Amino acid sequence: MSNSNLFLSIGKPIKNEYGRVIGKVASFALSPNGKFDAVYVEFGDGQFSKQPMESLRFTGAEVTFISKIKSQAGILCDHIPLIWRKDEALKDLVEKKKITPEVYQDLHNSFDNVLTQLKKEAQIIIDESAIEIERCQEEITSLSYAIANLEIEHEIGKVDDENYKAAFALLQETLRRATSEKTDYELTKSRLSGVLLGDQNNQAIAKTNKVYAETVNNTSTKLPEPPVVVYVKEMGKTGL
Repeated sequence: MSNSNLFLSIGKPIKNEYGRVIGKVASFALSPNGKFDAVYVEFGDGQFSKQPMESLRFTGAEVTFISKIKSQAGILCDHIPLIWRKDEALKDLVEKKKITPEVYQDLHNSFDNVLTQLKKEAQIIIDESAIEIERCQEEITSLSYAIANLEIEHEIGKVDDENYKAAFALLQETLRRATSEKTDYELTKSRLSGVLLGDQNNQAIAKTNKVYAETVNNTSTKLPEPPVVVYVKEMGKTGL
């Protein structure tokens, strides 16, 4: 959307990358020259938060909140291997006597300091991903029990077919979203861990990034079937 059209998104719902509504656009923060600097978001619990423009994607009438963990992980997965390659190139240059040892040491220390900071940031993202994975798993478990209890009540006639189908569809869709979100965080954690472990192996980094991209593409078109479906089938009636 052009800057002039961004105002049309005020009051529009904001969804995360998995289609879950998390809030709505309340207003924008603009610089004196009219540049959009940030978005004021009213979240579902009524709290307001000022978010950078990079955190949201505006596509027509749709507003999508981009995961900070995923976006930062992507940046780190690009920057860490780049610093490694530059430091390796630096070693080759000093060995070929194209630069002096003093210049090498100064630049090497600079690269090493940057790399140390990037690794610390990467570990923070890995830890945050682990927390999100646990949260998603708890939600998946709760949804699994909710579906199982719905099946029981429907089986004994406490829930009629119409309400059963509506409730089952809602729970199943929510379960798919939670499963997709968990998969994304697992891939992000694995990708960053692979980059850190690939300190001496650039091929390992490239392979990790390739697997990540292929898995994301497959996940976007076909989510894994939640394990609860198998459990429900064993109970005898799923409505599927």
